[in-house]
Formats: sequence, structure tokens, C-alpha cells
Amino acid sequence: MTGGLRGWLAPPTVGSAHPADARERRLIKVELVIVLGITLAMSALRSALSLLQSLLRPERLPDQKVALNAPAATNQFVDLALQLTHAAQLVGWGALGGYLVVRAGLSLRGIGLDRDRPARDALEAAGLAALIGIPGLGLYLVAHAVGASLTVLPSTLTDTWWRLPVLVLAAAGNAFAEEVLLTGYLLTRLRQLGWSENAGLAASALLRGCYHLYQGFGGFIGNLVMGAVFGRVWQRTGRLWALVGAHLLLDVVAFVGFALLAGKVSWLPTG
Repeated sequence: MTGGLRGWLAPPTVGSAHPADARERRLIKVELVIVLGITLAMSALRSALSLLQSLLRPERLPDQKVALNAPAATNQFVDLALQLTHAAQLVGWGALGGYLVVRAGLSLRGIGLDRDRPARDALEAAGLAALIGIPGLGLYLVAHAVGASLTVLPSTLTDTWWRLPVLVLAAAGNAFAEEVLLTGYLLTRLRQLGWSENAGLAASALLRGCYHLYQGFGGFIGNLVMGAVFGRVWQRTGRLWALVGAHLLLDVVAFVGFALLAGKVSWLPTG
């Protein structure tokens, strides 16, 4: 048992991408700055500034609220259109990462985006979702209780006919964007730059954690751990669809579950 755990914690001995030459490394560095600068790294910076603003306010963090899916317009049809454009933007971010992997001479199959084993990917997704989701909920409740987390409201959308489908689409957009960019794309590119597996994993997990700082320190720690687990699973298995599926399940349960349970159960903080 101990040996098996050590095996999973140890980095893989073979990467999926060959190291680049000096010119290619320079281009990859520029590419990473541009891609992450307009996607998740910029979001991470905004998230850190949001947390700073929350810390400067007189209220304790648990007394402040942050909504993950909030109304964007007063007219429900305009709101629906804006919610859909946000989900489409996230899918576009993930597609950009996949496209650049292919442009680099690799393949989507090489990062685990193929249809070879859907049933096994689905089973692994369910297992990963349970592994991360149950402790993650406990961490959030503890962090909220000790004052280290804002009150996170996964959805404040009004009860319209499109609310639940839009929440599922938002979950799908989040899952695809984060796993393709932070795992398949970023870890592949860092391998080509000659980074060690552990260093690449640490960078990916740290960026994922920072991207969620707006939720408080609990959100940072929870997503840091999630990034480390997901990244190592990908490094060991090369299967990205399993991670996308697990992330999708986590967000669907959080978004839809909150929409259905808010105000009906006493243990769920709603502010």
C-alpha cells in the first residue's frame, strides 16, 4: 500500500513531449505569457485583487458573499444570452489550448482528448469527483467556520426555465477550460521547456489555486490540492477526459445542488 502510494506521488519517468530547442523554447515562453495572460493567469490576478479588497473591508470574510453564477442582466432573455456567451468563452479558452498543442506538432490524443475508452474515463471521473468533492466540501465548511472563506454562493440565478441547463453549461465550460489549459496544455508546454514533472505540477496547481482566491483562503487551498491531484493523475495516465469529467461532475453538483438546496438545509452557508 505504501509502495503504491509512493509510486503515484513520484513523478513519471517519461514525458509525452520532447524538449524543444533554444529558439522553440523562446517562442513557447512568449506563447505562455500571451495565452495565460489573456485567460487564467489574468483571472488569477483579478482573483487575488478581489481577495485583497475583501480583506480590506471591515466585515469578516464569512460575512461577505461571492456568487459564482450571478444574473448579468435584468431582462431574462438578455441574461440568458450573456450566460451562454460566458460559457462559450470558457470553451474557447480550452479550444485555444488544444489548438496550440496540435500546432506544436503533437495531437489531442497525446494529451488524452480522444474517444478510445469513454466508459473507463467516466468511471475514473466519478472516482476522482468523489475523492475531491467530499473532502473539498468539508474544507469549505471548516474554512467558512474559522473565518478563512467568503460565503460562496454557487448560483444566484433567478428561478427561470433555463437556470438548470445554463448551470450545467457553465460547469462544462469551467471543466473544459481549466483542465485543457492548466493540465493538458500547460504541463505539456512546461515539459517542452525542460521543466521537471514536479515543478510543472507545482506551477499548474498554484495557478489553479490563485484562480480561486476570490473565494478566500479555503478556495485557494482546496483548488491547490485539486490541481496537484489532477495534474499528477494526468502525468501518470495521460487521460484528460477523465479530469474534464470529474471537474464537470464537481461543478454540476455544486451549482445545481446549491440552486435546489439553498435555504432548505441548515448546514449550507447562504449568508
